[in-house]
Amino acid sequence: MKPIPPFRPAPQAFTLVEMTVVIMVMMALITVGLSVSGASKKSMLAREASESLRTVYTAQRLYLSDNPLAPISSLTSDMLIPYLPDKAAAIPTVKSLTGTTLKIKLNVFPPVVNNGSDAAYDPSGNSKDSLWDVGE
Repeated sequence: MKPIPPFRPAPQAFTLVEMTVVIMVMMALITVGLSVSGASKKSMLAREASESLRTVYTAQRLYLSDNPLAPISSLTSDMLIPYLPDKAAAIPTVKSLTGTTLKIKLNVFPPVVNNGSDAAYDPSGNSKDSLWDVGE
C-alpha cells in the first residue's frame, strides 16, 4: 500500500508587495546601467583624444629628428602630415565632452588640445594622467 501524500495547497500568485519590490529592483538596475554608459562614453572620448595626441606627438618627434634645428613654434600641419603614422592625410581632431570638434595645437611640445580660446582643453583636471593629453 502506498502512503497518501500530504496535502499541499496550490501555489499562490505574487502579492502586490512582491511585484513592487521586483519593479523597484529593475528600476535601480536600469538607473545604474544608464549612469555607467554615460561614464563609458566620457572614457571613450578621452581615450580617442589621447590616441590622437599621441599620433601628433609621434609626428612631431619624427619631424624634429629629421630637422633638429627647426623651432617647435614654427611647426605647421603641412610639415607634420608626412610624418603621421598610417599615412594619414590630415591632422586628427578631437571631440569634446559636449560633442564639439577641437583642434590640436601643433606648435607646442607635447601637443595639447586647443579649446578655441588658445587654452589647453583637459576636462580630467590632471595634465599628467594621459587623458586628454599626452602626459609625461
